[in-house]
Amino acid sequence: MTNIPSFQHILLTQIPIPVQLLTSYKRLGLDETEAMVLLQIHRFLFEQNEFPTPMDIASCLTIGETECSNILRKLIQKDMLEIKQTENDKQQITETYSLEPLWKNLYNLNDHEQNREEGTIFILFEQEFGRPLSPFEIETINAWLDKDKFIPSLIKAALREAVLMGKLNFKYIDRILREWKRKGIHTVDQARQASKSFHNHQTSTKKFPEKKRNTSFYYNWLEGDD
Repeated sequence: MTNIPSFQHILLTQIPIPVQLLTSYKRLGLDETEAMVLLQIHRFLFEQNEFPTPMDIASCLTIGETECSNILRKLIQKDMLEIKQTENDKQQITETYSLEPLWKNLYNLNDHEQNREEGTIFILFEQEFGRPLSPFEIETINAWLDKDKFIPSLIKAALREAVLMGKLNFKYIDRILREWKRKGIHTVDQARQASKSFHNHQTSTKKFPEKKRNTSFYYNWLEGDD
């Protein structure tokens, strides 16, 4: 005879999931796989496993360990997940996942629109660089946002300018942002006009023709296509 769990056992193993998460994860900028990874972390925390490995999480899903690791990194960048460190009496460091950022964003969706725009910056940089960002590079972008108070759209404009100039590195992007700040440029429209003037000046002062290259894609942002 098959052993059937009692109703009491079934009830004791239920996990409360906010309905708002199921109905609003798209507005948070999450896809179904990212939402399911968060739900699995929620389950592990409920089961007192505070720091499951990517392999632990992936074993319950249809994705591999590597993809799961990439999703975890993106969730941290999107401010949906954080890793906290605690120290015990023996000075041993323990790491745990926290979903506090997710719950805050979930119940402050209006404020989250700004956070979502900031999250896309990391994705855009990785697309242009063709690789994951290093911890130092992530910290540099966070400093631009939090310390220097550059708006996300202006950082994106500086990235596009660096791509256009063929100088795709963080030092050059930082120089662009510093120069714009020195000139009192605080919006994308102001940056667009400044860049147009700079490139027009560069073209008019060239003494020798150089090999023509197709820059129409990069100049889109100068014409107002964000």
